[in-house]
Amino acid sequence: MPSFDIVSKVDLQTLDNAINTVKKEITNRFDFKDSHVGIELNKKDLVLNLEVDSDMKLNQVIDVLISRSMRQGLDAAIYDLSKEHYQSGKVVKKEVPVRNGIKQEDAKKIVKMIKDSGVKVQAAIMDDIIRVTGKKIDDLQDVIQKCKEGNFGIALQYVNMKS
Repeated sequence: MPSFDIVSKVDLQTLDNAINTVKKEITNRFDFKDSHVGIELNKKDLVLNLEVDSDMKLNQVIDVLISRSMRQGLDAAIYDLSKEHYQSGKVVKKEVPVRNGIKQEDAKKIVKMIKDSGVKVQAAIMDDIIRVTGKKIDDLQDVIQKCKEGNFGIALQYVNMKS
């Protein structure tokens, strides 16, 4: 039976390259001259720590981060920007967790959407992977299209297609 997996994985090397590109661009920009900017990636916890002088500069750093990440082939949804920034002395700090893997509640939403779509496939949650099996590859491609149209707030990849 044909099957494929729905995953949400972040390639650490690509993420690291995107962050290094952001650092290089920020140091070369005129509006960041003589200002404190700290961008650090904690690879163990997958948390990006941003540290800048003002709210405006923080927003600019986030814009550059998202645009450079998208140029590297990363989805903008990998960054969880919901946490608020906080003032620490003269600098503004923000922790940006990087989403890696599908959480259980997100997986349940995706499986519910697949079952509600009426396509003749089975979806099973396996840790942070969703395995979708069906009798026809066309049905699997319909599921992929519906998952791309559904806005789940996470970056999804479709891997391991077997016929």
